[in-house]
Amino acid sequence: MPHLDAAFNLARWLTGNATDAEDVVQDAYLRAFRYFDAFRGDNFRVWLLTIVRNSFLTWVQDNRSGRLVFDSAVTDFAGADTWPDPSPGPEAMLLEQVDRDTLATLVAHLPAEYREVLILREIEDLSYKEIAQVAGVPAGTVMSRLARARQALRTAWMQQSGEGKVRGGRKS
Repeated sequence: MPHLDAAFNLARWLTGNATDAEDVVQDAYLRAFRYFDAFRGDNFRVWLLTIVRNSFLTWVQDNRSGRLVFDSAVTDFAGADTWPDPSPGPEAMLLEQVDRDTLATLVAHLPAEYREVLILREIEDLSYKEIAQVAGVPAGTVMSRLARARQALRTAWMQQSGEGKVRGGRKS
């Protein structure tokens, strides 16, 4: 089952939990199998992730009454390129886990349009063109949503860490 990890990862971030993601991925693979003879592209991964996204949208309509539906009005998450300490101590491991958990929570609270492009770009490493194909929007919209997603994530991170608080009319 090619690209199962990527399909599940996208579905998990879109649905918010592993159980629902399994349902979405199962439906997506059934659809992909059913329509495999219609595949005419050169990038099977993008085709499959498009099916996952469409399966998610169908799943939302059937199960969530629009709670996670993409908002059509919503028109650097770059980490440091450093190698992790090969033998981190308990404190470092705990801090890394807290950061991972915090980041996951903040990403989960982003609007679905932002979360989708952020996951496809930063985790699945798709190009803007590939993301545009998956999401069914122009590449310019992908770039705009990605910039807004990164900014929203940055702002949320600063707020939760207390760095974004304003004191006496000045940002601290």
